Amino acid sequence: MTHKVHPKILRIGETTNWESRWFSFKKYKDYLKEDTILREYLLRNLKKLAIESIELERSPNLINVIINTSRPGLIIRRGGAGIEELKKKIYNKVLRLTDKNKEKKEIRIEIREIKKPSLYASLVAQEVAEKIEKRIPFRRVIKEAMGKIMENKEAKGAKIKISGRLGGAEIARSAFLKKGELPLQTLKADIDYSEKRAYCSYGVIGIKVWIYRGEHIG
Repeated sequence: MTHKVHPKILRIGETTNWESRWFSFKKYKDYLKEDTILREYLLRNLKKLAIESIELERSPNLINVIINTSRPGLIIRRGGAGIEELKKKIYNKVLRLTDKNKEKKEIRIEIREIKKPSLYASLVAQEVAEKIEKRIPFRRVIKEAMGKIMENKEAKGAKIKISGRLGGAEIARSAFLKKGELPLQTLKADIDYSEKRAYCSYGVIGIKVWIYRGEHIG
């Protein structure tokens, strides 16, 4: 039997980096718990705003929250009102509850725009999940998603796999669509991977997306 490894974790140091970047001996457990709760809170509250990933950087008394999204305007809003509101929510809903020592921490929020959302597995998987929840036929959904991915010159190959009670069938099954190259065993291969879930009335549909963006030379 094979041992499956997350494509991103396998390539840390080669083509990817950690999404939480800080170092601490004494507060490792507390910071890790705080990062997990903060990331889950933001993903839950910004669910429909096309969030690709959330990166966290720490320095003494400062938390830098980097939000990668294809819809930055919806988060920032007019005059940066959305950013200030988000800072207050993070402090009241997360930091006040998780910080035992009641340290005063400055929160900085950085919004980074993603100009080609169809090149990012997380955004593609989110779009597929939303369409399946709207009861659009799954075959059409994955074909359209694959077409958008392969329109980009940077995309050398991709694979989309969905599993569950497809189309409301009584027996769960899997369906997938693959195009181009997908060298999963090559560490220098820049492969973006994500998995999401579509919550339907007849059950949960699992969605996995791999996108190969060429070999990393560095």
